[in-house]
This record gives sequence, structure tokens and C-alpha cells, in this order.
Amino acid sequence: MHNIWIKTERLLLRPLKIADAEDVFAWVSDERVSRYMVYTTYTDIEQVRKWLAAVEQETDTYNFGFERIADGKLIGSGDIGFNARKNGWGFGYNFRYDCWGMGYATEAVKAMIDYAYVNFGARKFTSAHCEPNLASGNVMKKCGLHFTGYGEFQKLDGSKKMRSMEYALEL
Repeated sequence: MHNIWIKTERLLLRPLKIADAEDVFAWVSDERVSRYMVYTTYTDIEQVRKWLAAVEQETDTYNFGFERIADGKLIGSGDIGFNARKNGWGFGYNFRYDCWGMGYATEAVKAMIDYAYVNFGARKFTSAHCEPNLASGNVMKKCGLHFTGYGEFQKLDGSKKMRSMEYALEL
């Protein structure tokens, strides 16, 4: 686990911990959120605890909880790490449904990109979203990425394939 803390105007990007399970469950158990993600909708908080335990052991990826400074509430999570297959830094993010459309994702992604750029000299960034999730594409565009083509996501359990839209940025 990395112990990186990043402060933005409205968010504190901080390490995720098992104690965050209830807050995380709020969005990973919400079908409106999970329909666009590779994970299937969580139905049990124990699934979240297992995932968070795995995240705590992760060393190749920087995983963050996105905590709203105004009230200390954990409202999302994301990660950034080097992707050898893409020869660049990949990132992703996930927010509570009631926090969509408020600019939090753009703020968090810009902070993660800036962190990788300043601390590791990262110059190439990639990400993708499920095709119907155009708001996520807007976040990527606001962060300087441009559309590079279509790909495919598959749910981790193999239950569903989805067309994805892929984006890249070179600094």
C-alpha cells in the first residue's frame, strides 16, 4: 500500500482502508454506478472488505479514496499506475451516484495525473469508459485526453461484454 495523500480544492485523495467498507459499499452496490464498471454490483459488504484488503496490499498501483473536504465523507475511489501493455499510465475512477455531475471526477483525475507527472515523470496517460457513459468521456476530455478508438470491457465475472471508448494523453 502506498501512503500518498493529495489535497485539491474540494477533495483529499488518500489511501483506502478496510474501515472505508461502508462508504465504498454505497457506490459499488448501486446498479446505476456498477453498470458502467468491470465489477458486478456488490451485494454484501464482506465483498468490499475483501477488495479493500487486496487494495491495501497493492504496490504497483496508487489507489485513492476520494474524501470530500467539506464534510469528510468518502465519495469515490480511483487509481493510477503504469500499464506496461499500453506503455503508459492508466487510471480509473468511481463515484457515488449522488456526486455525479459536480466536477469531482475531473478534479480527482487531474490530481492523479499531476502526481504521476511530477513524481515519476509520467508523460503518457490512458483510460477508457463504457461507451454509454459519455459523462466519463467528458471528464477525460476536460483532463486533456483525446479519443483514440474503441475497445472492449468485460465484467470480471465474464457475465457481460461492453464496448469501450479509449482515450490518451501525451505531455
